Amino acid sequence: MRAPVALLLLSLSFAAGASEWSGNISAEYRYFTEPALYPQQKSQYLAVAVQPEWFHEWEGGKQSLNFIAFVRQDPVDSARSHTDIRELNWLGVFSESELRIGIGKVFWGVTESQHLVDVINQTDLVESIDTEEKLGQPMINYSLIKDWGTLDFFILPYFRERTFPGSSGRLRTQYRVDTDNPWYESPYKQNNTDYALRWFKTIAEWDIGLSYFNGTSRDPFYKVGVDSEGKVVFIPEYYQMQQLGLDMQMTREGWLWKLEAINRRVNNSQYMASTMGFEYTLYGVFDSSSDIGIVAEYLYDSRGSNAITPFEDDVMLGLRWTRNDEDDTQLLIGMIADRSRSSRLLSIEASRRVGNNIKVNFEVRLFNNIDSNDIYLYSFRKDNFIQFDLQYYF
Repeated sequence: MRAPVALLLLSLSFAAGASEWSGNISAEYRYFTEPALYPQQKSQYLAVAVQPEWFHEWEGGKQSLNFIAFVRQDPVDSARSHTDIRELNWLGVFSESELRIGIGKVFWGVTESQHLVDVINQTDLVESIDTEEKLGQPMINYSLIKDWGTLDFFILPYFRERTFPGSSGRLRTQYRVDTDNPWYESPYKQNNTDYALRWFKTIAEWDIGLSYFNGTSRDPFYKVGVDSEGKVVFIPEYYQMQQLGLDMQMTREGWLWKLEAINRRVNNSQYMASTMGFEYTLYGVFDSSSDIGIVAEYLYDSRGSNAITPFEDDVMLGLRWTRNDEDDTQLLIGMIADRSRSSRLLSIEASRRVGNNIKVNFEVRLFNNIDSNDIYLYSFRKDNFIQFDLQYYF
């Protein structure tokens, strides 16, 4: 009799709670301005995506369920057509703690150009080259909330592999990444259990985060291999990793001073990396409602030319314009320049709402004078593109 009673109580709690459906449908158009390097690739790509969301809470918000799904269809690049559960979790809120169980997304970081400390979720690389889009991560997350700060404990029982464009996709490496045959250092492969811990506290003008991660690295190494058809491919290698991370941000008047730094041990080596800089905002420029932010950051990796990232000694400069209007008009222009090579990356991102339900996004990515020694970026040297994204929110 106990099971039916428990189900009845759960049903009553759902009936007493509040549910909400929302989400968006988007149509995306990408135009690449230069001829492709590889014969399977095209100059124009049109794709659609749907992201439904459902939220339910009861007991006055002390318990809740959250669900976010994502579906992308790309008729040219089949590897970009994919479905993912971004979030599907239960949250319990207690007097000095919170418990979240299921699939979730966690973001750590403060800098603009890259997020070194952000290691919980895997990158959904087919969505965007800027590594901002993430796959859902199975997790158990317990948060202890005290006067001395918030302490987050994570158990991550399953690993998500990185997504990559296929042979017909642009913004891909010279050889296709063979996602069907990854290599793992752990004998448990995707079932390796990862652990993470983070302390966070705001002290006066400072926001400070200290983190530790032990598990499968979200950033793969690559080796050259051959697939089942005899074609040369890159095989992703996922090593075990231990990482100590620090993120700090100081807010003072119009200034934001930012730092992310890591000490990472992976693939029998240890290295340090950091991103540091500032953002200064000019409010109400020219007696208007607009704000202009000036961004400058330095990106460093102690591995130098041996780094698997292109950002080992680079400078990022950016300009952010916010109109502060009802349509939430925004513009961000950024450039990353390699200090020792000729490589330059330029990005332009703009967005604006149209009415209550439509949002228009505009994006430009330019790869300028890419040095042949920039192994990662050199594959994208002909992949300058313009992108329009129309989103309908419901």
